[in-house]
Amino acid sequence: MRIVIAEDQTMVRQALVALLELEPDIEVVGQAADGHEAVAMCRKYQPDVAVLDIEMPGPGGIEVASQLRSAGLAAKVVIVTTFDRPGYLRAAMIAGASGFLLKDAPAADLAAAIREVANGQRVVDPSLAAAALALGDSPLTERETQVLAAAAGHGVIADIAARLHLSPGTVRNHLSSAIQKLGARNRGEAVQIAQRKGWL
Repeated sequence: MRIVIAEDQTMVRQALVALLELEPDIEVVGQAADGHEAVAMCRKYQPDVAVLDIEMPGPGGIEVASQLRSAGLAAKVVIVTTFDRPGYLRAAMIAGASGFLLKDAPAADLAAAIREVANGQRVVDPSLAAAALALGDSPLTERETQVLAAAAGHGVIADIAARLHLSPGTVRNHLSSAIQKLGARNRGEAVQIAQRKGWL
């Protein structure tokens, strides 16, 4: 099986490559340090499986998975993450990922997951699968999610409004609704709650 690995931390990426290349049936054909490189390498090498870090510069693993699917590339996707956020699992599956593993899993588990995913099966960390089912869907609307995500990086209402092409009053209303739905005391706490659950 030909695979591409995308991981922004060089030491982690090289360790994954070294471990996987010990497997007789796995060949690492490309390594990427960010999401843009990952998409480019998958286009170039047409791997059977792409192993993607969920958070890296440029588009993260979930966005890369979505781009690969939109481009009609055949590579199956395994997402790896240090974050045990059940909301991420749901987003990854919607984006077309076939596997979702935590980075603290044994290397043998990753190799096994690559084989299963290449054979058309789904592989999901069992604890995350249970947590995702218990968590349910995000209570936020799509617009509330957009506004809250913008609020995470821009402190001033006017800046958020300009970025999203909304009026300041509309932004305030969406933020207020999101804060209430998440049971938060303020927008900073609402951002933290949504990020922790993987809804942002």
